Order: sequence, then C-alpha cells, then structure tokens
Amino acid sequence: MPDLHHTRNFCIIAHVDHGKTTLSDRILELTRTVEMRDMKEQLLDSMDLERERGITIKSHPVSMVYRARDGQDYAFNLIDTPGHVDFSYEVSRSLAACEGAMLLIDAAQGIEAQTVANAHLALEQGLEIIPVINKIDLPSADVPAIQQQLEDVLAIPAEEAVLTSAKNGLGIEDLLEAAVARVPQPRWAEVEGLRMLIFDCIYDTYKGVICYVRVFSGTVKANDSILTMSDGMKAQVKEVGKFSPAMTKQDSLQAGDVGYIVTNRRDVAEIKLGDTITLTNTPAKEMLPGYKEVSPMVFSGIYPIDTSDYNKLKAGMGKLRLNDAAFVYQSENSVALGFGFRCGFLGLLHMEIIQERIRREYDLDVISTYPSVVYFVTKTDGETIEVHNPVNLPDPAEIDHIEEPMINASIHLPSTSIGDVLALVSEKRGLCEHTETIDEKRVMLVCRLPLNEILVDFNDRLKSITHGYGSMDYEMAGYEQAKLCRLDIMVNGESVDAFSSIVHKDKAEGRGRALCKRLKEILPRQMFKIAIQASIGSQVIARETISAYRKDVTAKCYGGDISRKRKLLEKQKEGKKRMKNIGSVSIPQDAFIKILKTSDGGSS
Repeated sequence: MPDLHHTRNFCIIAHVDHGKTTLSDRILELTRTVEMRDMKEQLLDSMDLERERGITIKSHPVSMVYRARDGQDYAFNLIDTPGHVDFSYEVSRSLAACEGAMLLIDAAQGIEAQTVANAHLALEQGLEIIPVINKIDLPSADVPAIQQQLEDVLAIPAEEAVLTSAKNGLGIEDLLEAAVARVPQPRWAEVEGLRMLIFDCIYDTYKGVICYVRVFSGTVKANDSILTMSDGMKAQVKEVGKFSPAMTKQDSLQAGDVGYIVTNRRDVAEIKLGDTITLTNTPAKEMLPGYKEVSPMVFSGIYPIDTSDYNKLKAGMGKLRLNDAAFVYQSENSVALGFGFRCGFLGLLHMEIIQERIRREYDLDVISTYPSVVYFVTKTDGETIEVHNPVNLPDPAEIDHIEEPMINASIHLPSTSIGDVLALVSEKRGLCEHTETIDEKRVMLVCRLPLNEILVDFNDRLKSITHGYGSMDYEMAGYEQAKLCRLDIMVNGESVDAFSSIVHKDKAEGRGRALCKRLKEILPRQMFKIAIQASIGSQVIARETISAYRKDVTAKCYGGDISRKRKLLEKQKEGKKRMKNIGSVSIPQDAFIKILKTSDGGSS
C-alpha cells in the first residue's frame, strides 16, 4: 500500500489573470522540481498561444516532492487549471482529480465572477479550499477588504487566507505548509480494484493517445489490460509515468498518484474525458463521480480562403479534435464560400483559440461565418428539429414556434457602472433578476439572457463600460420561446447563404440595415446597378443600391441637337438593362472576410 499520509493532491483555481500560472512557477522553484537554469515564465503553459495571451487553455499536472518544516517529505500533485468561463469543464474534471483547491484572489481586483463559480465547483466536489490572497505587494492591494469579501461572498473565514506574492515569491512556503496541514490525504483508496479518472488526454504522433489520469485505488503498470467503464472498450497499457514537469516513465502508478498512461488506442474520440478506467480481469463495481458528456454551445462555419486548402484544413481539424474533445466538426457546403466545416465550440474564446491554432499550427488562412447557437424549432405538424445553421431553418409558414437557449449570468462590476450595464443587458433582451452588494464598491447582477445575444460583442462592451473591472460568468438555463426569424441578405436578387443569421424580429430591421450599409461600402461597383436587400421570407426590410459605372457616351457630341445625346443615352440604358438581366455579381472573398470579421456587421 502506498504512503497516502504523505501524498497531497490539489489544484489552483481562480479568475482569469489572477496569477495561477505564476504561482505554480514559484512552487516548482521552491520544491526544486525544475532547476533554476531550466526555469522560464509560465513554465506549465506549453502552447505559444497560452504564453502570448497569458491565459491557460489546458490543465497541466505536475508531481513534486516537498520537504516540510516537520522534516517529512510529502508528494505533491499539482494541477494548474484554466480560469476562463469557456473552459469550466476542464476545471471541473481537474477538481474531480484532487482533494484540495487553492482559490487564488487578486489583492487589487478582489473576488470576481469566475472566482465564485470555481469556488462553488470545488465545494460541490467536496474539496478543502485554501483561500490565497495574491499580489499583496501591489500598491493598489487592499487585503482587509478582500478578507471581508471572502467572508461575505464565499462564507470562508478571513483568518484562513494565506497572503502571497507569486511574482516576488512571498508567502509560498506558508502556502505549501497550509497544503500539508489542510489538504486531506487521497480519498477512496481503500476501494477494491483499480479505479482511475481520465481528466485530460493528448495525442502524440509516436505514442498515440496519452491519458492524464488520477489513480484513486489499485495499481496500474505496463502491459495491464484495461477497460473504460462508460462504454466497456478495452485497451492495453504500454507505458505509465508521472509529470515532473516533463513526462517521466515509472514502473507503476498507485493509489493517490497523478500521472499518464499510454495505451494502444490511436483515436482520441474514443476516449471520454471524465471516464473511469479499471482492469479487465477484476473490474471495479461503480464508476467515479464526475463523468458527464460535454456539449458545444456555439456553432460557426470555418472555410479555407483558398479552396484548394480544403484537404489540409480537414487534416488539421482532425488533429485538433485529437487534443480537444470539446471541439466537434462536420463538413458542409456553402454556395458563397465553397467547401468547409460546421464546427461546435464551448464558447467564443474557445472558437477564437481553435481558429488561431488552425492558422498557426497548420499555416492555413480561414474565414469563419457569423456564430450561432442551437435552436429547437417546432413545426406546424408537431415535429421538433434542431437547427445549428440558419440556412436549415424551415419556411416561416411551416414553423409553429422557435425556442432559443438561455443563460443565467452573474456579472460582477463596480457600483458606479450599474446603470450602463443594466441598459446593455436590456438592449440584449436580458432581464436582471436581482442584485447583490459585495462591498461598498462592487455589486453582482444576476441576469437571464439569450445565449445568442452575448455571442459577439457583449463581453467587450461590458469591459469598456466598466473600464475593465467588470467580469461575467454564465451557466446554461434551458430553452425559452422567442419571436425569431431568419434574416437573409440578397445581392442582385440572389440570396447569399454565408450572411444568413437567425435574429429576433424586433432587431431584424436594424441588423439588416447595418449589414446592407456595410456591404455597400465593401462590394466593388459593376457596369450596372446592384441592389443589396435584407429580407425575412419574401418581405424586404432594408435596401441599399450600389450605383453603376457610367461611360460618358455623349463626349463625342459637340453642340448639335439634344435628340442625338438622348438617343445615345437611351442606347446605353438599354445595354445596361440587358447586362443586368444576364450579369451576375460575384462577391470577392475579401468582402466576406471584411463583413464576418467586423462586429458591426453583426451587431444591431
């Protein structure tokens, strides 16, 4: 039996940019897990994107040994988690693999939306929470106020908080001593049989699928035959090891360990994150809690700008899917943009990250269509269908009603900005259900909003209204009926499917006008007039006209009778009429890019 009394498993949770990764850097230094010559900023953030943006996208585990003040050596397994709302499923899986959580709070910013959300996730899993007030060396740090917030908002006694500065290394040893004293030893170790939780997995070109696991009971070693409990699929273990912080091969993993296993599987789609692994010969009786299917919330079409790159994009998407189980895609065809993919994401940041990774890692230029959500459409014959793409919305005459996804959002903001934020919420068809005062400077609004309305610019506008101090966290809150319709954009009488979107009827006209105006600026002029129209079904609600190029056919007439000029102008008019009937407008690729990249093409 392994020494469970000297094993501690914990993760670091916090709001975005409160210093999680910097804190894990200091812990790695103090425990001498990484030599100082190999140390670099954001050591656990391995992706270029993570380092550039200063955000954590994937959870990163690391095992280390700490010599405590009592002279004993303790095995620490630390998991650094993302802070953004889009990756809360990553956080919940990481929490399921731990017994304790360090809840990091910025001494200048205070408790924010994801701080509360992550704290509740940890409490639901029954974890021991160690509050950490970080960045205490900042001139704007207000520690007593933060301690008061801890008691008022999270009901955690203020004296439990550990004061640190991850940048300067202040208080890190106190924090590790608190982990020794307060984090319980690994749970459920006495259960018979092998039980491991998969909290992440990556794809390696040489080794295949590598699962990041937490072993709760039993022992696993190379050549063991294992099965996943949710679907009963079998596999062979080829290698086991720990992270220190690079992958280091071990003979076996025992109860309480966090590490990785390499199996003979080649497809990450077969591995379900949050699933339980057990031995084939002596399977465990029940699964570990924490497994749930993750479903995408936001859908968008991604197309290669150069159509010959389609196969390259397809291969790139397949590889991304291998390392990101929450990302789903299927091929689709658009009249305007050619062949591409309809992709599902957890949220807007997730969508942005995936697109950026496609551009960088596979050197592809891509264009994405306006993001949309999943609607439930009940037809007049009683049939209910799911609509992911506006193009698939049935004819208005066949629709009985449409239901759209709703969210419950908790918005933390300075009390001075409350009026402007309430105006923004009502503009987005939201309803403020109640407000809570956090302290004399900050309030929390609990609002109910349609998911569709917060897709494009809600977060940006919230940040600008609150001068960067506002933060938002949301959770899904079911479906609700709404007056929705499909807004089509027609150029020269032909509908352009890439610009179609599902909007609320009250907002359709404003949105249509904005799109038509934008297209008028972007589309090149032709030899004939081009009508740009926004329509709902057969009803045109907005129109702009691009005027034609006009050759001066009367230039050769010096003086003389006006009828000569009129005859030439009439002849020109006839020619343009004929040209308009047979001419078709081909919309250049950069017009799509400009429209789909500017949010004012999308906001009403």
